[in-house]
Parts: sequence; structure tokens; C-alpha cells
Amino acid sequence: MALNPNKNLKKYYSIKEVSEMLDIPDSTLRYWEKEFKEISPKKNSKGIRQYTAADIEQIKLVNHLVKEKSLTIKGAKTRMQENPQTTQDTHDIVSRLQAVKAELLAICQELDATPPCGQPL
Repeated sequence: MALNPNKNLKKYYSIKEVSEMLDIPDSTLRYWEKEFKEISPKKNSKGIRQYTAADIEQIKLVNHLVKEKSLTIKGAKTRMQENPQTTQDTHDIVSRLQAVKAELLAICQELDATPPCGQPL
């Protein structure tokens, strides 16, 4: 029997879990939820937010636009509305490149290499 590679994935995450996972304050998540229709966590009968993996991906995209690209909330909204697929594709590429960079740096550290590996990429 094959193991499920997504075994550790949850269907829903609390605001605290998302906040810790992405290092974004709860208050920022609640604000972005009001500003971006793309972020729409479900709420249970007690009113507790339940974020899906899709919600988390949208939060990552907003975070990328606002924090890394230094866009205003209005600018991020415009970018997401005018070019949603291009914006998402660009974010995905940047995320993959950052992961590759981190992996390469880890390999260099593991090999205890000296420059050029020790120099910033």
C-alpha cells in the first residue's frame, strides 16, 4: 500500500496557525480578508476562521505583492484583478527560485565549502 504524500496536510488551518506559518500578524490577516475578495476563509458556527490551502496561497500572493514588491493595498488589488494569472505565475516562479536558492545554500553549508559558495547568490 502506497503512503499518502499529503498525509500531513490539513484541510483547514486556524488564523493562529496561518499567522505563525507565514509570520504575518493576525490583525494583518483579518485586514487583508476585508480588502481582498480572494481571501475568504470559512467560519465555523463559533465564528472561528478556517483557512484552506487555497486561502493560504492567496495570502502568500498578497504578502509578496505588499511586502516584497512594496505595492500599496490598492496597487496589489489592481495587479490581482487586471492580471490574475500572470501575477500568480510570477509569484510561483519567484517562490520556486527562492526555494532553489535556499537548497543550494544548504548544500554549500553541508559541504562546508569556501567561496564562491559562501558568497551571497
